[in-house]
Amino acid sequence: MKPGNAESNAQDETVDALVDQGGNTAVAVGNPPKVKKKQLENEAVKHTKKTSKQIWSATLATASSFPMVALIDEQVRTSIPQELLNKVEQAKNKKEIISSVYPYKTCMKTSEYEEEMALLQIELVKMQAWVKETGDRIIMIFEGRDAAGKGGTIKTFTENLNPRGARVVALSKPSETERGEWYFQRYIENLPTKGELVFFDRSWYNRAGVEHVMGFCTPHEYLEFMRQAPEFERMLVRSGIRVFKFWFSVSREEQLRRFLGRARDPLKQWKLSPMDVESLGRWEAYTKAKQAMLFYTDTADAPWTIIRSCDKKRARLNAVRHLLHTIPYAGKENVLPPNSKVLGSARDIYEQEEATRPQG
Repeated sequence: MKPGNAESNAQDETVDALVDQGGNTAVAVGNPPKVKKKQLENEAVKHTKKTSKQIWSATLATASSFPMVALIDEQVRTSIPQELLNKVEQAKNKKEIISSVYPYKTCMKTSEYEEEMALLQIELVKMQAWVKETGDRIIMIFEGRDAAGKGGTIKTFTENLNPRGARVVALSKPSETERGEWYFQRYIENLPTKGELVFFDRSWYNRAGVEHVMGFCTPHEYLEFMRQAPEFERMLVRSGIRVFKFWFSVSREEQLRRFLGRARDPLKQWKLSPMDVESLGRWEAYTKAKQAMLFYTDTADAPWTIIRSCDKKRARLNAVRHLLHTIPYAGKENVLPPNSKVLGSARDIYEQEEATRPQG
């Protein structure tokens, strides 16, 4: 070792600088006390975090005046039972499951979730390769109440898939021309071709839910949909298309908590619309609509799969498990069967307070 290296290394570990009270760095004059690089870096990080918190606090203060906040507050005041609101506000943190009948008291640990999901993502890529090779066609329908976790689960599915063979379809309200067509017509245009997966972020079941509850369709149109939907799906299945129908079931408490969080988050307010807010006061009406939908459309050809989504991590994991467990792709490994406490058939799980249907 050359002489002087030790001294040079020691000098590298220090910086001739002073940190003023505002967190700024000033070059020292004369012979100031030496400050270690690590200490200086820590001071800079603290200053940056402090500045970020101040900016975010100011942003939240501005966001509190956004229209969705006032709409949510008014809907909560007029249609949400006070005991329900108290239960949500008294929840300690987002890891705590508010629903008293959800099978777990706390959300899944992030480390456990990420560890298993990393393996499942590899399986999803393998599954898509098999779909492309065999020319399979797959439809996945994601339905549920607002803020039930549909969009996040779709992102989980498609995160590492080739977008050329995996499409997300999220149709807006029908145009004047589309309103004059057969109801299923615009959905048929988005069905998969050979080797393709299509994810419907809401689907033709809009008519069984929001259109029916909000009066956007006539009673005759609603009943005709209930007659035609099973036949339509039966034709899809018999033509060789694999159809998966997921209903994301969230408790009223958890839905309210998510709505309140979105209303006050400037980056998530776009997820709420006046129609979503209106649904807060129509919980019972949507429950009846969902029960009628299951009664008419839960068939052997295209059954519904219910996913309890109070814990988004468990909901996403089990949705992915269900698909991978069902598709007979080559090279399958690391795929556990779905958790029956979280995912099951419409006969085993129903929405009334997220409980399991009592046995005879």
